[in-house]
Amino acid sequence: MFTRIVTIAITLALLSVGARAETELRVGWCARTISAAAAPYAIAQKMGWFAERGLKVIVTPLPGSTDCVKEVATGNLLFSIPSIEPLTIIHPQGVKAKIFYTAYQSFGYGIAVPDASPIKNFADLKGKIIGVISMDSAGVVVARAQLAAAGLNPATDARIVVAGEGAATAALLRNKQVDALSQFDTQYAMVENAGQKVRMLPLGAMARYPGNGFLALETTLQTHRADAVTLARGFAMGEIFTMANPEAAVRILYEVYPQTKPIGKDEATAVADDTKVLRARMAHWDLASGGVTSWGESNVANFDAYIDFLVQWKIVPQKVPASELVTNELIGEINASFDRKKIEAQAKAWKQ
Repeated sequence: MFTRIVTIAITLALLSVGARAETELRVGWCARTISAAAAPYAIAQKMGWFAERGLKVIVTPLPGSTDCVKEVATGNLLFSIPSIEPLTIIHPQGVKAKIFYTAYQSFGYGIAVPDASPIKNFADLKGKIIGVISMDSAGVVVARAQLAAAGLNPATDARIVVAGEGAATAALLRNKQVDALSQFDTQYAMVENAGQKVRMLPLGAMARYPGNGFLALETTLQTHRADAVTLARGFAMGEIFTMANPEAAVRILYEVYPQTKPIGKDEATAVADDTKVLRARMAHWDLASGGVTSWGESNVANFDAYIDFLVQWKIVPQKVPASELVTNELIGEINASFDRKKIEAQAKAWKQ
């Protein structure tokens, strides 16, 4: 009996040590609200993929990509997941930071209008009101770039205002308080879930430009390399699981982040709506859409083309080579540490 008590005590002590060894890591989420697109984090937490390497990842909402870049640049956060535009703007000021994992391989931003709107192209936006999530969102940069590319003056030919997220955005659009939106994939799915159908204006060449990725200071990638690999590895595994079973991913999301579960909807409707939101984001996780073969790999040529576009339309002040903003240094290590087929099998066999 004494031996059994000692064994239990030792086991509990070891578990306690393991729990204490888990380090909290705050990661910037570049929107005010955690949505279904956060499923990879939830899955990695639920499956223990962060914990087995000593991390507890805390998703930290911020107003937009600009704040995500600022928080990393000032050292308030080690990692965030912004789009490239704010980094391109701030880099000449001496901020040495790089995207080390491209999470969204194709362009998730774009301008949408109500399905019945007479607006057919970007030139039709003259004199119109364009709604963004916040003035710190990359949607502001994208709107200005598209207006400039259409021959309009971004400062005077259209008005950019804050329209919020989800149902609030849908209401403004429905009531014609805004004419168009410059937001992104999951937000448009949420607007449609709120009853407002939207139609995307054709992106043209922008469709192949990369989206958001994990960002860190270059010094952080040296001093916290293991944390960077663990974060990106868990996210990649979560992406794979989600793509194999998006409905399961939504249910896990609700369990890990209860605040994401919609209020006033029955379970089946909530899961169906958020699965739609998740599928909107999954399209941009597809490696082929970025012309890459490894999870998180950055297509440097595509980043360069996007930066050239931003410079051409005077959205960013000067050309910054993509090689100074993105790195594939960690990609081999990230991809070598998991089995995609095993994760897909786990996802397909998952039961609540």
